[in-house]
Amino acid sequence: MPRALIATGPGQTALEEYEDRPLGEREVRIRTEFASPKHGTESHNFKSESLEKRTTFDAEYRAFVPLEEPRPLFPRKLGNMAVGTVTETGPGVTRFKAGDRVYGHMSVRETHAIHELGPGKGEVGLGSGVRESRLHPYPEGMTPEQVVLFDPGHFALAAVRDANVRIGERVALFGLGAIGLLAVQMCRQCGPEVLIAVDPLENRRKLAERFGADVVLDPTACDAGLQIKKLTGKKGVDVAIDASGSYHAMQAAMRSVHYSGTLVTCSYYKGPGTPLHLDQEFFLARLTIRASMPVWGNPCRDYPMWDDERIEDTVYRLMREGKLSSEGLVDPVVSFEDSPEAYRTMSEHPERGVKLGIRF
Repeated sequence: MPRALIATGPGQTALEEYEDRPLGEREVRIRTEFASPKHGTESHNFKSESLEKRTTFDAEYRAFVPLEEPRPLFPRKLGNMAVGTVTETGPGVTRFKAGDRVYGHMSVRETHAIHELGPGKGEVGLGSGVRESRLHPYPEGMTPEQVVLFDPGHFALAAVRDANVRIGERVALFGLGAIGLLAVQMCRQCGPEVLIAVDPLENRRKLAERFGADVVLDPTACDAGLQIKKLTGKKGVDVAIDASGSYHAMQAAMRSVHYSGTLVTCSYYKGPGTPLHLDQEFFLARLTIRASMPVWGNPCRDYPMWDDERIEDTVYRLMREGKLSSEGLVDPVVSFEDSPEAYRTMSEHPERGVKLGIRF
């Protein structure tokens, strides 16, 4: 029987068997070749001590509302993107045939049976964010390691565009996971006067230097916000991008920006923001904080000239042209058999890699 990587409880993983169900109308079966989890949002839930979900996002209200009945958080699927081959098609399928390679937002499991349009099952709506959940033909000439970076690349490019990074600007980037390291490369191409990258992990700072950061800072060894002010002649940066998911980093990012500057956040924060001091730089320096979220039904701020398809196609092009490097980002790569232990290790020891790759 095929197996899936799941979280059985807070910080606990296992491979569990399941049965392949018959294909329905317009469904395809996919044999997975390569997969990768999303370490930011997914790890918050994976580490959660709560066993119940008590709120849900209401797409009509655009707000989180209480659930009538709490839902269990575990067991839960793990994984973000996967590459595979279509092995079987159901009635009415027109987009794919057996033997086609595909990729999409899928969990870590040996097989998938999904609608040919993907998990969202909807046609693409302009600026709607639906494309993010579709099933796509595999882009020829690219490696699976590059393909599973399309999701963080999507978030990175949306954040850099929301930050309006331009030639000659001073830029600071906090959090050097896959999104942050791709954003470093994108910002470098915008021609900044200075590009400063901040992360507590040495391996990620070294990658940021390789990808074009002028200065890297360890926030555990200095007051990063104040140090950035010193490095810029007491002025601060024009824009800071926070891809860390840490309120401590967000607070430091606010301290790094000059008066009337901009902070763009593109990461998922968990729980109350107790490290934040909104009575200090945020208020007195009159900062603009802009949340960058290119999915969940959010259109691009530059829509209709820019939509999901253009963002994603631009990431493809930059990778194909060698303007975005995947080197060192999907690391470590392990076998599916070793994925439960590797997932836990990456959660407990993020210094051992950046983004986990799983080969089947």
